[in-house]
Amino acid sequence: MIQEARTASSWLPRLDAERNSEILSKVADRLLQREESILAANSEDLARMSPESPDYDRLRLDSGRLAGIASDMKAVASLPVPWGNVIREWERPNGMTIRKVSVPFGVIGVIYEARPNVTADVFSLCFRSGSACVLKGGHDADSSSRAIVEAVREVLREEGLPEGLCTLLPAGRESTAVMLDAVGEIDVIIPRGGRGLIDYVRDNSRVPVIETGAGVCHTYISSSADVGKSRDVVLNAKTRRVSVCNALDCLVVNADRLPDLAEICAPLAGKGVVIYADEPSYGVLSGVYPSELLRHSAEEHYGMEFRDYVMAVKTVDGLEEALYHIARFGSHHSECIMGEDVEETERFGKEVDASCVYTNVSTAFTDGGQFGFGAEVGISTQKLHARGPMGLPELTTYKYLITGDGQTRNP
Repeated sequence: MIQEARTASSWLPRLDAERNSEILSKVADRLLQREESILAANSEDLARMSPESPDYDRLRLDSGRLAGIASDMKAVASLPVPWGNVIREWERPNGMTIRKVSVPFGVIGVIYEARPNVTADVFSLCFRSGSACVLKGGHDADSSSRAIVEAVREVLREEGLPEGLCTLLPAGRESTAVMLDAVGEIDVIIPRGGRGLIDYVRDNSRVPVIETGAGVCHTYISSSADVGKSRDVVLNAKTRRVSVCNALDCLVVNADRLPDLAEICAPLAGKGVVIYADEPSYGVLSGVYPSELLRHSAEEHYGMEFRDYVMAVKTVDGLEEALYHIARFGSHHSECIMGEDVEETERFGKEVDASCVYTNVSTAFTDGGQFGFGAEVGISTQKLHARGPMGLPELTTYKYLITGDGQTRNP
């Protein structure tokens, strides 16, 4: 199956941008036409998972979410193709011309967990960027992913394209092992999921890996923060969708702002958010925040991606200590400062080592669609090749095209 994907990958660069867009739009329409079968398959997956699982929300599809997936696919189809662009061009003294040109990777492998929307998002981004995709989803979303891929491959067949452009491997661990060893067949592997999955892929792959996903996100309430803005941003970052990687995990509070902490956290109680508070913040919240939702924090609660209605609180004496805490416990994903002091917020932006750094904005915006990329294949937390939401340009590499008129190199 992987070899078929490699063979199929040579077809995409032959399609012009308009034809590519037309086919991708047809796939989006077909997903909506197959809504009944896709949602039925998703119901099979949901029946195998407890509704109490933090992954349940990620797994669930409905008419609205499927429409959103199709809309994102059409948004990707409307974007310029990212390959074939001249990144840089120059002429050498001997008359030789060198062009640095963006090109598709070829075959992109993605290993992911209980998120059927990833199946559609990855296909659309890979197809538009000129690469075949090899997908390895988890058991939890297998029925949903297969229903989506069948709709995709149905359109590919009708359009005379090889089905290998969208390949879904069996959900077992054996498929993961084969992918990680597919040197020469898969050009890059992108894991999407929890820290355990990402670490396993990075540590065991012989194929180059781009790390994505695991998000331990902080919001720092500085001494100059506006209470109203802070309250709204914290509520949104924590509770909009608790299972996603851009959700808030730790609220870092300047000790000067402890008197405002109860007001900032008050809306969280209505959502049932459990707070693990350090001693200073616990003292402020005790008797104000619901006792059944307030607990003492331990070291283990910092640096944890909760993926649930749970949040830690850490009190610091100022920006320096906040920066230290984030550097120690962050995952280089998304960090935020709430503050009106420009000098302080600019320093935060310069010194925090993360792919996305926000000032007075919810970390929930770390998303390819919100950045105007149509969709994203993942949030890269590393520094080589790509960083942050990976849209179409990040799914290309480049080569040099050298043109001359018989030039030879002297010793």
